[in-house]
Amino acid sequence: MIGKYSPRHRLRGVSRAFGAAIPLKRFSLFASQQAPKDGSAPPFETVCGMNAFLGAVIDGILYSAWLFIIAVGLTLIYGVMKILNMAHGTFYAIGAYMSVTLLGYWFAQGLPPAGSIPVMIVAALIAGTIVGLIVERGVLRFFAGRDPVVLLLVTYALFLILEDVVKLIWGVDPWIASDPVWAFGNVYLGPLVYPTYNLIIVAVAIVSGGLLTWFLQFTAKGKMLRAVIHDPEASLAMGINVSRWKVSAFVAGSILAALGGAFTAPTISVAPGMGVEVVVMMFAAVVIGGLGSIPGTVVGALIVGFVRSLAVHYWPEVEVFSIYAVMAIVLALRPQGLFSGVELRKI
Repeated sequence: MIGKYSPRHRLRGVSRAFGAAIPLKRFSLFASQQAPKDGSAPPFETVCGMNAFLGAVIDGILYSAWLFIIAVGLTLIYGVMKILNMAHGTFYAIGAYMSVTLLGYWFAQGLPPAGSIPVMIVAALIAGTIVGLIVERGVLRFFAGRDPVVLLLVTYALFLILEDVVKLIWGVDPWIASDPVWAFGNVYLGPLVYPTYNLIIVAVAIVSGGLLTWFLQFTAKGKMLRAVIHDPEASLAMGINVSRWKVSAFVAGSILAALGGAFTAPTISVAPGMGVEVVVMMFAAVVIGGLGSIPGTVVGALIVGFVRSLAVHYWPEVEVFSIYAVMAIVLALRPQGLFSGVELRKI
């Protein structure tokens, strides 16, 4: 299948990573020719090494974009509610399931492939809104103000419950809806070939981050949300409905997680347990960048994406360990993360 790049499919080699393919015939023809004596042509090993590195860089960008879409929702939720939402991975999985369900109906009707992009966005909006409202209004509001450890345990319990709910609704068999990946063709990046769909995911990440930044920095509503983030008590005293903003932020974060799942769905077999596999990478990106920092999430996602890609290409045995190693180094030097400021605590 083209475009397998989720954590479900640990990639081994350049020709498989993120759907990339190195034209080996071209390399073989080049290698079979005798190199000019003036040294104008690089050795075959050098050409392979350069293109392997190019593949690692491109794969790192693609993986970072995918990871950012999911992790920025967790950042938003933590920034407003100070909750490390362990159930965030399940929101991602539910978005993927909703996406394959709607895509299956869309293509069964013979509708144009270009419409699959809006379909996936609608799937994320539906899944994120419903699940976000149920979780926040039905459970988390009763634990407002509790110790962060208690909230962590509550969201972990929700994670386990929602995993079973997913199995009850969609079953345990894999769901596949790969039509969008094939429909948009391929793009050539140097000697490598990638599905155009991968670039669409990069565009979704850029648009999501840009819209969120614009909302927070340049709109009146965004400034109100920032006030809630920095000082909820003062915001409440000024007449801002803090409770409503917390609900809105939680739903928005849930939609972003579902958006990541919706756009990942066509590239993988959507199956139970897929939410578990993104939790480590998602938390690594957020912790490295700094809890609650959107610029930190960008940098954290890039660090995790490039470290993982280089490990997959050059040392696959340490793929998972490399993420933990980078996270440990960053936290040892800067415990609050790269971009997070010092938080004031009441004593």
